[in-house]
Amino acid sequence: MDSKQVLKTEISMTRIEDVANFLCDNKSKTVAICNANTLVRAYRNSEIKKLIDSFDVKAPDGFPVAKSIKILTRKSQKRVDGFNVFHKTIEYGINKNISHYFFGNNENVVLSMIKELEILYPNINISGFYCPPLTTLEKLTDKKFVNDLIEKNPDIVWVSLGFPKQEKFIEKIKSIYSIQSNFVGVGAVFEWVAGTKIKAPEWLANIGLEWLLRLVQEPKRLFKRYLIDNFLFIIYFARQYLSK
Repeated sequence: MDSKQVLKTEISMTRIEDVANFLCDNKSKTVAICNANTLVRAYRNSEIKKLIDSFDVKAPDGFPVAKSIKILTRKSQKRVDGFNVFHKTIEYGINKNISHYFFGNNENVVLSMIKELEILYPNINISGFYCPPLTTLEKLTDKKFVNDLIEKNPDIVWVSLGFPKQEKFIEKIKSIYSIQSNFVGVGAVFEWVAGTKIKAPEWLANIGLEWLLRLVQEPKRLFKRYLIDNFLFIIYFARQYLSK
């Protein structure tokens, strides 16, 4: 996949369908879903930048990132968001009997999500799930937490631990254990699929206002991400654009 630097991070110029096919046709790959918050954190923290750079695909999630690529390259670039990558990959994987494993979040959410997925995709191959207790990253990769995942050896592991914990978990587990599974960090996608949180409609996301609905639902947790980091993204991107 071609890529373009946005702020300081190389972002893959790709489509939802391309990422879905990539996950279904390959082994031992990693996908980071990168929004404005991801890129601002990477811009300000070299360790996070190095972490994101280590992923095989850095998908342009969210309106600001996709729009930035379009401005820089003058080529069409649509959002490649975690929710649609998740659904499209499951859809494409049905005929190939791709197996899916869900790691993270809490059991109520995951069980509700699985119930919904089995309605939407009756032939889905779910190899298992694990919802670890709240603990440190070092403990999270202990064998007792990931033994089931390793034994099941699924084709794709979807990780919902929040950014950047889920990306750090993916990097660490792949460095410790010999795992052929593909890993994707998807944040709030489990809750959107389960229906425990409201997902913004596509038309709202496509005009760059998905963040508004999320902020209304979780103002305390997301205030900094959307009202500060989104502003910083605009400032940093303006510097990048003007410097060219």
